Amino acid sequence: MANFKSIPIDQFLTNLAAKQPTPGGRAAAAIGGAIGSAAASMAAAYTQRKKDKESGAAAKATTLIECMDVTPFLQAADDDAAAYADLQRTWKEGESMSAEEKASIEARALNVPTVLLEGCHTRIMEIKDFLPHCNANITSDAKVGIHQLAGAARAAYQTVLVNSPPDEEKMRLSKLLKEIRDLEDEILS
Repeated sequence: MANFKSIPIDQFLTNLAAKQPTPGGRAAAAIGGAIGSAAASMAAAYTQRKKDKESGAAAKATTLIECMDVTPFLQAADDDAAAYADLQRTWKEGESMSAEEKASIEARALNVPTVLLEGCHTRIMEIKDFLPHCNANITSDAKVGIHQLAGAARAAYQTVLVNSPPDEEKMRLSKLLKEIRDLEDEILS
């Protein structure tokens, strides 16, 4: 199994484009989320000028940088590869597995993109709160972070749907996506 933290981006893209089970859509969503977090972190890194320190904006920027850790996204890509391999096993060995083992594997396959979507939403809301304090010359990059994370959230939701979640879970996640979409509409106008 690949460790997505150490694969060069060109190799990841080649692997993603290949006819192989992983990386797939969830890994693509996770890497997209990592890119969005990195873009927002860069905007926060540029909000460290003397006047930012005096106004308190630099402290808010430092907090945002801490919230934009890309490690969970890279770990989600790795977790997805493992979860998908286990899910494939249920298709091949399903009849020999206990119902509990199969249900546990299916729950894990659903959990990976669910946690990914929730992580994107949380980071988007953190960036939203930071925007009024962001260095005005670089707010576009903070907004790129929002849009990239929004795309990752939508991609993660698409993979949630493949796992047939309960209706109440679909509704809960749809509400998070609506909040994201409303914010995107706001910053695009």
